[in-house]
Amino acid sequence: MGSGRGPHSIGDIKSLIDQAKKELRKGEDEGRRNIFISFAYEDIDKVNLLRAQAKNENSPIEFNDWSVSEPIDSERAPYIKQKIGERITQSSLTVVYLSDNTPKSRWIEWEIEESLKRGKTVLGVFPGNSCPADLPNAITQNKIKCVPWSKLAETISGLK
Repeated sequence: MGSGRGPHSIGDIKSLIDQAKKELRKGEDEGRRNIFISFAYEDIDKVNLLRAQAKNENSPIEFNDWSVSEPIDSERAPYIKQKIGERITQSSLTVVYLSDNTPKSRWIEWEIEESLKRGKTVLGVFPGNSCPADLPNAITQNKIKCVPWSKLAETISGLK
């Protein structure tokens, strides 16, 4: 007779979480960085191209994102913030994808501030050769370094 529990108990979930954390640390030990990526939802297609760059086994980066399509002041905002905060904690740094859409996103401001509060390095990344003129206040006020997409892996490799 079975115990009446499903195939996964709470103990199994904790074990899976511990195993995932171990894998993240292993990647960092091998020189790969687990990165939380912050972006305006309107930029999802461009961000997916950035994620594809991390699939290259020679790339020192591995993206970890939790895309949000709900407004920051929605009824689920506290839950969403909690989950994003957990992802930020699990990451070694935060990369903010910068575009003309970025300043319109209230989530990005919060994610930058939350990353800094949790002691994470934050970098801005932009496509092409020039940074957008209009940046989120959290980028300018905190003097966050912004680099072209083509220099992202090199910049991350240079971080301690």
